Amino acid sequence: MSIPKTNHNPENLDELPPARRRRAERHLVPDDLDAETKGIDKIAQRTSPSFDFFLFSLLSAAILAAGIMLDTPALLVLGVLTAPTLTPIIGICLGTVTGSFKFFGRRLLATLVASGLVFLVGFLGGLAGRVLRPQVLIYAVSHAQVSWSHLVLLVVGTVFTVLAVARKKGSPVLPSVALAYELFIPLSVAGFGLGNGTPHLWPDGLVVFATHFAIVSLVGSIIFVVLGFRPLTFLGYTLGSVVTILGIILLIGLSGAGAILGGNVALPTPSPTPPTPTATPSPVPPSATPTPSPVPPTATQSPIPTTTPTPSPTSTPSPSPTPIYATINASEETGGAVIRTGPGFDNPRLTSLLNGNAVEIIDTNPTEDEDGYHWIHIRLFTEEQEEGWILESLLLVEPPDADW
Repeated sequence: MSIPKTNHNPENLDELPPARRRRAERHLVPDDLDAETKGIDKIAQRTSPSFDFFLFSLLSAAILAAGIMLDTPALLVLGVLTAPTLTPIIGICLGTVTGSFKFFGRRLLATLVASGLVFLVGFLGGLAGRVLRPQVLIYAVSHAQVSWSHLVLLVVGTVFTVLAVARKKGSPVLPSVALAYELFIPLSVAGFGLGNGTPHLWPDGLVVFATHFAIVSLVGSIIFVVLGFRPLTFLGYTLGSVVTILGIILLIGLSGAGAILGGNVALPTPSPTPPTPTATPSPVPPSATPTPSPVPPTATQSPIPTTTPTPSPTSTPSPSPTPIYATINASEETGGAVIRTGPGFDNPRLTSLLNGNAVEIIDTNPTEDEDGYHWIHIRLFTEEQEEGWILESLLLVEPPDADW
């Protein structure tokens, strides 16, 4: 007696029960293909998002928003460890290489939904920051800038996550933490900056996230190609080519995003060197005016006395005041200071500067606010030459002959 084989995936998926239909839709390829293609399908199933993926993305976003508002690196690390395994992003790379439009679209949609949750919770944290008024945002500013250390961590995390997903016995949990660190934190910073109204913080974080996401897609696709994965159909080459070209264009275009968004967006902002004070011109003494000789008297006329003309004084240029510079010198615990638009904690935040950044003091006479704090009027070394106010105790005045 022969038992008929069960058709796991009939042509009409609507005939399956809801649970089996959802499992079948997660497959990258049908069951009637060869063993190699079925192996790809098993790898694809490991990148399928579940309800826990979105739940832990939401929980991670809440912890990251609190860490940004409190400027506490411990909470940022906890938020990254709470983040789910970001295998759907690796699924985007696999869908790009294999050329499955449907698989690629679903993994991309899941990634965008999780990213939207992180951005939304960060935005709500920024609104809360308007009430709680955090004093410094040092770690938020540092994660809204592109740096080589972050790029190296991102590439290494992508490579090991792809290798862990491609191997049946590998676990992508640990390398996925690096991806969450480089993707979720800049995205949360962007949402926080938008909600809190911090200038240039939200576009910087958003550009950093987009840059990192493009790098993950390109590097992950390259690793899958190196491992021997190829498009399942001829049209698959089209998807891979389009995604690769768009990723390269995105990376090139983001290098000039500062000009588009009107600031040094997503670019490192080193401390600028203040201009060298010019020598004050010495006053030129007035030149001596020759005195004409007196007219000799004649025999018939009395001598006419002649007056010596007084030399007209020349205008002496007033010496320009020597500019006074100072550096941010906050405590090691905070690592920087907040610059505000006016003297007093009630004024909006202009920006944040790390210790060691140079500023120019406009007025050496401090202004006392209602709470008794003394504020100094300063000018920042930026393209806009922005002016702001900082607590006097957070400045270290440099001597006039300091070597800048």
